[in-house]
Amino acid sequence: MSSIVPTIMAETIEQLGEATVRLQPFSRRVHIDISDGEFAPTFLLTENQLTWPEGWEVDIHAMVARPSEHIAQLIQLKPNLVILHAEAQEDIVPHLQALKAAGIKAGVALLKTTVPVTVEAAIKEADHVMIFSGDLGKFGGTASMMQLEKIRLIKKIKPEVEIGWDGGVTTENAYTLTQGNVDVLNVGGAISMADNPAEVYNQLVVEINKHGVI
Repeated sequence: MSSIVPTIMAETIEQLGEATVRLQPFSRRVHIDISDGEFAPTFLLTENQLTWPEGWEVDIHAMVARPSEHIAQLIQLKPNLVILHAEAQEDIVPHLQALKAAGIKAGVALLKTTVPVTVEAAIKEADHVMIFSGDLGKFGGTASMMQLEKIRLIKKIKPEVEIGWDGGVTTENAYTLTQGNVDVLNVGGAISMADNPAEVYNQLVVEINKHGVI
C-alpha cells in the first residue's frame, strides 16, 4: 500500500518548528530535506540542527555532495531512512552499507537525467530508490510522468525495492503515481503551502486508495 509522506524543507530552526507544529496533528512519517548548499543551490538545515517529535518516523533526504562528511551524524540521529544521491561526488555504496549495518534503511535518489543501469550497484544495495522529479532545494516542482518508466528499470535490478517519488505530487496526480507503482509519495508544496494542510493530506490519502474502474 502506498503512503503519503509530507516533506519539510527548512532553512532555519524556526521554520522547522513551524512545520512540525503544522504536521504533527496528522502525520507520523515525515520526509526532511537537508542540503550543503553545494549539491543543491539552497542552504537548508544540516543534520546537526535536526530534531523531531518522539514517535515520528523520519526519512532524511541528504542533498549533499560528499556523504562521508555527514554519514556519522546521520547515523547518530537514528532516522527510519536516509536517502543519498547517486550523483554525489563519492561512491555511495559504502555509505549505504554503513546505514544498513546501523539498522537504518538506505535509500538512493535519482535525478531526472540519471539512468538506473548506470548506478546499478547502489540500487542493488538500497532498500529504497527515490525518483526525483523536482527542483533541488525548492518546493513546487513538476511531476514528470515520463519518469515513471524508471520504475520498471529499477525493478529489473532489484524487484523488491521500495519506490519513492519526490517532486510535484498533487491531488491531481497522486492516483496516477500510485498506479505507476510508487510506494512513497513525498509531498512538499501541496501540503506545506495549503491553508489547511490536514485537509490536503486527507485528500491525498483518499486519492492513493481509490480503486480503478474497469
